[in-house]
Amino acid sequence: MRGGVHFAHSFFYPSLLAASMSRHPTKIVSSEHLVSETSVELSEFEYGLIMASNAFNRWMVRCMSAAGAKDMTAIEVSLLHHVSHRERKKKLADICFVLNIEDTHVATYALKKLVSRGYVKSEKTGKEVFFSATPAGRELCNKYREVRESCLIAALKESGLANEQIGEAAQLMRNASGLYDTAARAAASL
Repeated sequence: MRGGVHFAHSFFYPSLLAASMSRHPTKIVSSEHLVSETSVELSEFEYGLIMASNAFNRWMVRCMSAAGAKDMTAIEVSLLHHVSHRERKKKLADICFVLNIEDTHVATYALKKLVSRGYVKSEKTGKEVFFSATPAGRELCNKYREVRESCLIAALKESGLANEQIGEAAQLMRNASGLYDTAARAAASL
């Protein structure tokens, strides 16, 4: 611990962590060399993003597996849910924009896999290709929702987290997404 900052490896020492928490709120970061004196909190937030991102991706894959679709990747699960959203046909560019996917090739490959599995269909209209969920894709999304209600929503109720807190965290993450997008554009021009 340095200056009230714990590094990720300290997380595995509960007695050390508990002792320091009783004195000061603990900040846990994953990369000491990235901590800025201007904002230790940003490093703490980034570590939270890493953990949440990995946990969320693992959750989506396992939830979809429990719903009956084995071997789907997190991007495939995200794309299936988005393509199913509001039962509207969607263009690749719009899908990538909404999900903040920069590499359209990743989305194209995942959508082709979903088409081949019968969960999504594609239709060409002029030069544009539109994607929509098939009845099998919508049924799979409904099964996913059942597993989600059973496992995730039940755990949320027991967690003590309030829905208002979840909403505030979602807003913070959307704002942070804009911050990272702006920084990425700046870095690309260096």
